[in-house]
Amino acid sequence: MTPSTRGFLILTLLLAALAGLVFMPGLPGGFVFDDAYNIVQNPGLQLRSLQPGAVMDAMFSAQPGSATRVLPMLTFALDYFRAGGMDPATFKATNIGIHMLTAVVLAFFLRTLFAAASVPERRAHWMALALATAWAVHPLQVSSVLYVVQRMQTLSTLFLLLALWSYLRARMAQRQGQPGRAGWLVAGMLWAVAFSCKEDAIALPAYTLALELTILRFDAQDPALARALRRGYLAAGLLGLALYLLVVVPFFWSWDHYPTRDFSSLERLLSQGRVLCMYLGQILLPLPSHLPFYYDWLAPSRGLLSPWTTLASLLVLATLLATAWVLRRRRPLFALGVLLFFAGHFVTSNVIGLELAFEHRNHFPMIGILLAVGDLLMLAASRLRFGKSSALITCVLALAALAGTTMVRARSWNSELALATTSTQLAPASARAWNSLCVVQFELGGGARADNPNLDKAIAACDKAAEVGQDSIKSLTNIIAFKALRGPVPEADWDRYLARLRKVTMTPDNASSVWVILNRARDGMPVNGEKMLEAIGIINQRARFKPIEAAAMGYFILGHTGTPDRAYPYFAQAVLETRDPAFAASLIDDLRKEGRSAWADQLSQQLRSADTAGGRPR
Repeated sequence: MTPSTRGFLILTLLLAALAGLVFMPGLPGGFVFDDAYNIVQNPGLQLRSLQPGAVMDAMFSAQPGSATRVLPMLTFALDYFRAGGMDPATFKATNIGIHMLTAVVLAFFLRTLFAAASVPERRAHWMALALATAWAVHPLQVSSVLYVVQRMQTLSTLFLLLALWSYLRARMAQRQGQPGRAGWLVAGMLWAVAFSCKEDAIALPAYTLALELTILRFDAQDPALARALRRGYLAAGLLGLALYLLVVVPFFWSWDHYPTRDFSSLERLLSQGRVLCMYLGQILLPLPSHLPFYYDWLAPSRGLLSPWTTLASLLVLATLLATAWVLRRRRPLFALGVLLFFAGHFVTSNVIGLELAFEHRNHFPMIGILLAVGDLLMLAASRLRFGKSSALITCVLALAALAGTTMVRARSWNSELALATTSTQLAPASARAWNSLCVVQFELGGGARADNPNLDKAIAACDKAAEVGQDSIKSLTNIIAFKALRGPVPEADWDRYLARLRKVTMTPDNASSVWVILNRARDGMPVNGEKMLEAIGIINQRARFKPIEAAAMGYFILGHTGTPDRAYPYFAQAVLETRDPAFAASLIDDLRKEGRSAWADQLSQQLRSADTAGGRPR
């Protein structure tokens, strides 16, 4: 290791310490939002031994997001094991450690990148440290680091950077006449690891193409290799475009609203113009008031002028992209940064029916914008003839401002109540924020108790959530469940709930919210059986129950509504629509044991008739 590299390593370790320090005010905090069903309610992560079989089971445990995210699932399980339970501080400390390591890798990657761009060594040294620090202490990183489940995103970024660094070193070797094959191989292996963290790592070839178009220029000392690179990228690009247009778009495209969203594919694409401009604003001017965490208040664009900012945003983005393309030779670092930003959002800002906006989606793309801004600042400093001392003071003050803002924002994550309260203040139109405050107040008061001292506060917060979130049913469900603790629920609350249930978009959250009330009834709370049956019927009509859900509804009606005969249609639905003959047979046998032999006989007859007619699903 050269003295220069050793000194750089020491400084990056100091950078890592700073990157960890600014997030410490967010501890211990709690689990929030998607943490619940990905981690807290996932029994597969409850690792109690390090036996190989147990570890493998944890890696491949149920993953609501995707079945490929095995590395993050393993780390979650290991956190559970070392903490002896679901301790938020332990999980978040691991996230902070990953962020610190990523900051070190980013600094070394940028140093190599600046060397490839022929930036003088000393300037490359300090630019890499400054930009890596800006990325590491940026306020927009708070939700990526302290939101536990987003370890999937941060681990993906770590291995993507390692893959890019390996690729860049291999290509620099090839420019000097060396083979570079080992670097390509390592980059491919790291890409596979990144993909095992989150699927948007598929964009790595787009990042390497951006490197070639700006910094590397498909250059190699061997002319044959240079030609092979150009032809290879051209072929890969055409193949990728064909797959996108002929496979991805037809598979995901929806002219009507997506099944679980209130927008179509076209409306989503239009909306992403506004979303990407919002992200740019958050990166360039990261005031806490611009960073609300919840974005369910963001209305989709219904046309180019609905709202008018849709067209304006698309024009801004087109201008930025065109400028980067024109300047790719004169300002390659600026152009690379812009291309990395757009490439980083290609998956999440496309035709897949994801939610419109989340802050963690900027975890990698932010590197691009900071790189572009850094290049422009260096240009401005040279044109304005800034002295070294002035430039240093300005840089230190800017980084200190970022770090201070991040610490302030992180502090609001140190408890569930603080985060929920802050979220309602920053996003007063967010139903999720108000519903989060509702649930936190309920839990802090002791949970399902009639004498819960926070019950009125919880109900008031849920009322506010219902008011601002007209396409959400969860808050009204909670109101019924909470009021049932004190006795019969007023008819007005049931009527409001049922009216909303008939019109909301049947997202998974909305369709499953009825279970909150069902569980209260199972616990012995007074629930209006007739209203409950009406709610079950509405949901089944609008979002057909899966066979196992239909069976569960049948059992609930059988035991908790006072009208057991109305359970039969749900048992019939479960038996006749399942693809699992063993499940159907088990359900019929169970009904016999429950004293419903007539139902069992009737279902058996219907099952035989359906099999004979070939009408059952296979």
